[in-house]
Amino acid sequence: MKLHLPPRVSPQGFATALKAYAGVVGKDWVMASESDRDAYSDIYAPGDAEQWAASAAVAPANVEEVRAIVRLANEHKTPLWPVARGKNLGYGTAAPRMAGSIVLDLGRMNKIIDIDPKLATCVVEPGVGFFDLHDAILRGNHPLWMSVPGNGWGSVIGNALDHGIGYTPYGLHARNLCGLEVVLPDGDLLRTGMGAMNNNPAWHHFPFSYGPTFDLAFTQSNLGVVTKAGLWLQPAPEASLELIFDIPEEGDIGWVVDTIAPMKISGLIEQNVFIPSWLGKMVLKGQRHDFWDKPGAIPEWRVAELLKQYKLGYWQVALRLYGEESVIKAKAEIVKAAMKRHLAAPPQENWWRQGDAIGQYEISMGVPSAVPLQMSDWIGGRGAHMGFSPVVPASSEHVLGQLKRSRKIIADHDVDFYASFTIGGRFANNINMLMYDRDDAPMVENMKALFNALISETAKAGYGEYRTHLGWMDPVMDTFDFNNHALRRFDEKVKSALDPNGIIAPGKQGVWPAAYAAQRSSAPQGAVTKGSVAAKGGRP
Repeated sequence: MKLHLPPRVSPQGFATALKAYAGVVGKDWVMASESDRDAYSDIYAPGDAEQWAASAAVAPANVEEVRAIVRLANEHKTPLWPVARGKNLGYGTAAPRMAGSIVLDLGRMNKIIDIDPKLATCVVEPGVGFFDLHDAILRGNHPLWMSVPGNGWGSVIGNALDHGIGYTPYGLHARNLCGLEVVLPDGDLLRTGMGAMNNNPAWHHFPFSYGPTFDLAFTQSNLGVVTKAGLWLQPAPEASLELIFDIPEEGDIGWVVDTIAPMKISGLIEQNVFIPSWLGKMVLKGQRHDFWDKPGAIPEWRVAELLKQYKLGYWQVALRLYGEESVIKAKAEIVKAAMKRHLAAPPQENWWRQGDAIGQYEISMGVPSAVPLQMSDWIGGRGAHMGFSPVVPASSEHVLGQLKRSRKIIADHDVDFYASFTIGGRFANNINMLMYDRDDAPMVENMKALFNALISETAKAGYGEYRTHLGWMDPVMDTFDFNNHALRRFDEKVKSALDPNGIIAPGKQGVWPAAYAAQRSSAPQGAVTKGSVAAKGGRP
């Protein structure tokens, strides 16, 4: 990838900055070759990855090196894009929002500082991945479970900071953060919560502070660089029972949500309940051409054949209960009775008890896995995916409305429909997976036009995304429009006050410091112009 300099930085100034960074981390940890820039590009980029090209990367080994780098970035006016492990696949991976930014790669900071089996906490650095922490828990024989997202390849802290979601009772990962260490945009060092007092042992146990509590202000944020965080873990239960219900019809998702959400809100069901549509199972059985090798979205008659052939429901609910066996049995009877009002077929029941082995694919038992990434092979070629991810209230009215809306838009663009809902209690995350071959230009343009339409039409109905790809951060922030975009105006006042040079992640989540206000672009990616192939008809 060719060199894109940071805005307003000359080649000589850039070279001087890299030499200064090398003085902090060593020359081997300043990476500025063409192949280095390729390594920090978006491997799933919908279109030309040079839109989000890093100019270089620098990899510190500890918090003092981070502080020194941030101070030098202010001096040389070279903006930094912090990444923990750079595995945010489908959202931009390690690439920066603003081309020319230097990636601040925190992957070398990979210490598991503490695991407390009694109070079920851990303290980790950003480079610690889910597999790393899982292995440490097993090696220490700690009676603890993690909560993991679909992609266990990523960073524990990074996923929590980006509002990642898992499928256990601890599945809202940002909510599990407790006590952060943060390098501020001027290089100052902050500890949040009880950590603001030297040597306070309650730092990672009490989630608030004295005065305002700022932990969540550093999630999906460009206000600082998190270098350490406490995280709450789940005590390993005595037993667990998985109830698997195959839900036959597409429209059944309405009664499913109305049945499960009240039990989640009441605490009867503790986990975030993941409900994928049938295609979520098919992507693990082969590639698209194994089941449908013609252009255009798979037709409904063929979907019906596949459901019958593979004995699948349109949706699947794999609901897991945790705790003491006697309590689980009582809860299970209530759940089964509630589902039986709409579904005659009994669930499949899978018991686990302490001492039993745990399968390698059990993400609802805190086992990290990269298997869900197999979806990117569905289309073939240089496979990739993006997710359109609005949040709706967890009721049939809102869920069915969003399902119908996104279903029509995706059908209008002749793309396979792959949706899921995750019930978190009072809300449901609706993930629409859009899979494509990066080397098929008409398909990529169609996907970009589809993404634009999903954002626009969903916003008109009053719903917004909870995270998105780099290329749509500005358009999505535009949809949060109450009182003339009061949220963005507030964010940017705080950002410009703390970071007048705009050093930390300019443009992240559509928040731009005054120093780089000219770089903002609300133009949607892949906007349809005269003669564009994006209007319709790209091969799915």
